[in-house]
Amino acid sequence: MPTTSQNDPLIIAGRSFNSRLMIGTGKFPSAQALRESIAGSHSEIITVALRRVDLSKPDEEGIMSALDPKTQLILPNTSGARTADEAVRLAKLARAAGLEPWVKLELTPEPRYLLPDPIETLHAAERLVKEGFVVLPYIQADPILAKRLEEAGTATVMPLGAPIGSNRGIKTKEMIRIIIEQSTVPVVVDAGLGAPSHAAEAMEMGADAVLVNTALADARDHGPMAQAFAMATEAGRLAYVAGLGPERQTAEASSPLTGFLNA
Repeated sequence: MPTTSQNDPLIIAGRSFNSRLMIGTGKFPSAQALRESIAGSHSEIITVALRRVDLSKPDEEGIMSALDPKTQLILPNTSGARTADEAVRLAKLARAAGLEPWVKLELTPEPRYLLPDPIETLHAAERLVKEGFVVLPYIQADPILAKRLEEAGTATVMPLGAPIGSNRGIKTKEMIRIIIEQSTVPVVVDAGLGAPSHAAEAMEMGADAVLVNTALADARDHGPMAQAFAMATEAGRLAYVAGLGPERQTAEASSPLTGFLNA
């Protein structure tokens, strides 16, 4: 990975990560495709939907066989939960199975667009924080909800760029800008990012990290696409830290007629 990541780590709940690209594990055609994506992405945070894996059989040829808990944070995902009760139960099952008490909180009762339920998400987050979990909630791009979750003690907020799996890019840009401006916890743009340029755009806006799944699983060559996302994430972050120039409504010459030319 570029050396800039070593000097600019992502900090979540006091834990340091060099990569600002998180990846999901759903939809991949094989464990080998997932391995290639993980290797290309250099991701250190990998989400796993608890309803799709058998934590009691990690050595079988499946999602868990592609992961390395020694070098990656395995982040349980409550995908498929429809209520706070279901989400809390899934998180506790993951902890009981030996995973770290970190959870990506995802509550999507609406089946067509898989939009997260803001009320149940807040209720579940409050309960999980009290239970000692590090909570990373997936939400609609709602600045008020983001603040409420932050106040409840979540470690991040994860607003969607577009509906899950849509690959449409950041359609919630203006709301994400407000969330980034107001947040005192890391902001992770999650869902809808379909191209490396989308990841770069999110990072240029000031997001702390991005999460990608479908774009990698859909790719013809999984490893190179993951590498492209890693490079774009790094480039976007570097551009944000370096300071992007202001947008202007009119032209401004890059080589003004001053100095020796006038003389």
